[in-house]
Amino acid sequence: MKTLYLAGGCFWGTQKYFGQFSGVLATEVGYANGSTENPTYKDVCASSGHAETVRVDYDENVLPTAKLLDYYFMVIDPTSVNKQGGDEGIQYRTGIYYEDESLLPIIQKYCRGVEEDLGQPIVVEVLPLKNFYSAEEYHQKYLDKNPGGYCHIGAHMFNIENK
Repeated sequence: MKTLYLAGGCFWGTQKYFGQFSGVLATEVGYANGSTENPTYKDVCASSGHAETVRVDYDENVLPTAKLLDYYFMVIDPTSVNKQGGDEGIQYRTGIYYEDESLLPIIQKYCRGVEEDLGQPIVVEVLPLKNFYSAEEYHQKYLDKNPGGYCHIGAHMFNIENK
């Protein structure tokens, strides 16, 4: 099993999106790489420096890291600073955070390829994970509990693996 922490704007849709893919074993929404311990959602919205992030545990034999990154880049704007969809603020920045150093060359190579394809630099943070705090329970699988909830990821993206 491998784990990446993916910040891609509001974590509600990001979690639902990644939950659809074969090889994803578990997801959890939380707050990553901020400066305070055990932040609340209120703290994060008040500029604690954390990014809304989804921990993605996956089986690399079923879902290789590069393919997981393919999926990630399908639902973010990698050139947008602190904004995805209608959500704006530092907590909505994009980022790929890792604990396993062996994943870094794969991530770096992938990001270089995106920059080459776009012909411009991307602003997705690629950093070691400093911290990750689980979000409050009501945020976990929020869009499953609240199907009409807002999401910057279009609902048509929640069933792409089966198409």
